[in-house]
Amino acid sequence: MRDQMQVLIAGLSDLGWIVGRNLALDSVWAEQHYERFPQLARDLVSRNVDLIIVLAGTTAAQAAKAATSRIPILVIGVADPVKFGLVASLNRPGGNLTGLTQPLASWGKFLELAREAVPGARRVAVIGNPTNVIYSDYVTENETAARLLGLQLQVIPISSGEELPAAFGAMKSARAEVLVYGPDSVFLNNAGQIMALARDARLPVIGPNRHAAELGALATFSADYAALFRQAAVYADKLLRGAKPAEMAMAQPDRYDLIVNLRTARLLGITVPPAVVVRASEVIE
Repeated sequence: MRDQMQVLIAGLSDLGWIVGRNLALDSVWAEQHYERFPQLARDLVSRNVDLIIVLAGTTAAQAAKAATSRIPILVIGVADPVKFGLVASLNRPGGNLTGLTQPLASWGKFLELAREAVPGARRVAVIGNPTNVIYSDYVTENETAARLLGLQLQVIPISSGEELPAAFGAMKSARAEVLVYGPDSVFLNNAGQIMALARDARLPVIGPNRHAAELGALATFSADYAALFRQAAVYADKLLRGAKPAEMAMAQPDRYDLIVNLRTARLLGITVPPAVVVRASEVIE
């Protein structure tokens, strides 16, 4: 997230907002502890900031919205903001919150990619964070997709990096053939440990972003986060200049990246079908 924040800062700079000159950033981080979100949000409100930017998803966005109805809130990459009570509608949010959303339905794409990239695989493990407000919907979306794709699904709840070794033990017992995980902050911040455990288990991983691919995931599927954060800079610029969040329609990603890591495929003895490779926006050799 900190790397993506740099993209946002660069985008703001291009629009005339220079840190240290006419822009001050006051960053707070929950460090994977979702229970800290409400207090962090209240702390920002007490500092009378002009704009709150939420990077950590729907749970953090709910905490920010609960903390203030006055300060504009810009969210980036939240899941289904209407369903989770953040806005009245995507076209007319109607409150003090707007930004960029990511459809819940895209999570089924991870399982589809797992089935395609690892031919013959049917037993798929999925890790999810039960402290995330979207967890039950995340599980439901994956269960629905697994049924449609004819996959056997093993959902393992994980709320901290300390739980990962035991989770991989459970995957081994269930003879999982692929691991899938989504863009939850706990997993993003523990991606190195996830990939190290997966290498030891010789378990191919379908991950949520470029960083996972660089660490050794077999394939990743995600919104173009660089484009997403550049677009977020445009939203932030308008809000800082007085635009009303209630009247700013929320946007959805218009581009997704598929990255295939053929180096990992060779190490695991997997032949990724050419139909998958040819669709990739990037191939790691």
